Amino acid sequence: MFAIVAAILFAIALIMDLAEADIGISAGVFVTAGLLCLALHMAGIGAAWRSRSGRWSMRR
Repeated sequence: MFAIVAAILFAIALIMDLAEADIGISAGVFVTAGLLCLALHMAGIGAAWRSRSGRWSMRR
């Protein structure tokens, strides 16, 4: 889930950089937020939930 959010944030940062848009938030903020989301994804946060049976399962 965090990887998808990171991809969206990187896309926003790229579009802002290419269009040289200034909406009050710099593209660097979106890059930093994207890197944070990638770090959380790599740490395994939000990837799987522990079920009652003790097995890992993906929640949809």
